[in-house]
Amino acid sequence: MSTIEPAEQLALVLSTNGMQRSTARVLAAFLFTDEPSLTLGDVVELLGISAGSASTAIRSLRNVGLLEQTPAPGSRRDHFRMRERAWETLFTTQNEAVRGMREAAELGLKTIKPDSPARQRLEYMRGFYDYLFTEIPGLVDRWRSNPSDDH
Repeated sequence: MSTIEPAEQLALVLSTNGMQRSTARVLAAFLFTDEPSLTLGDVVELLGISAGSASTAIRSLRNVGLLEQTPAPGSRRDHFRMRERAWETLFTTQNEAVRGMREAAELGLKTIKPDSPARQRLEYMRGFYDYLFTEIPGLVDRWRSNPSDDH
């Protein structure tokens, strides 16, 4: 069995559940590669997608903390790789989308009337993200200290 089949299966699951198809395929490519890093050109060639689609997907995956740019001595191209402990960043302030959601709620609260139903929704949203940012570090620490898991 080649790794293409499980990679495409993962991409299908992710895209079925709301991720853009090209972003899902790019994420699967980074998860399944044996290479230490990939360039935009590598992703385009590997997946047969446009440079624009690959670039957008890489940017999106960087914004949520799954990919990072990495040095590649001797290369003039940008190289990217899965971030070490990438999954731990998904619900932390390192995830630009999550941080942005919390900041949007905070900004909205500054403009909403005190008795507005919108205020209640925004306070709930801000409270949810504040709770995540408080609880996730401890959860990650417990996960890291669990000797039965392979990480």
